[in-house]
Amino acid sequence: MVCDGTDLIVVNLLAGIPFAGKSYMSKITENTRDHLAGGEFAFPKERKEPIHDAAHVRNAVARFKQVEGVSDAERDAAWKRIRSAAEKHNVELHEKDWRELK
Repeated sequence: MVCDGTDLIVVNLLAGIPFAGKSYMSKITENTRDHLAGGEFAFPKERKEPIHDAAHVRNAVARFKQVEGVSDAERDAAWKRIRSAAEKHNVELHEKDWRELK
């Protein structure tokens, strides 16, 4: 089999990995976001960082430290939800704890 590079692009796009400086993460409408259950967010009280699919789990990890106005206890709980969603959606996490995030 010969790979001309397009196979990797397609795999990356399906995984929500940016190509040529553009992100192809799945989009959710405001209406869809409004109807997500609280458990579908890393921070349900604030309704921040949806984690209902693999692309959003990866995004929640990437933006985790940008969330403001939450305690360390809330971050601990959010990380637990992210880890659970990552397992559910087959997203590999390299960090065991949110404090390891760069």
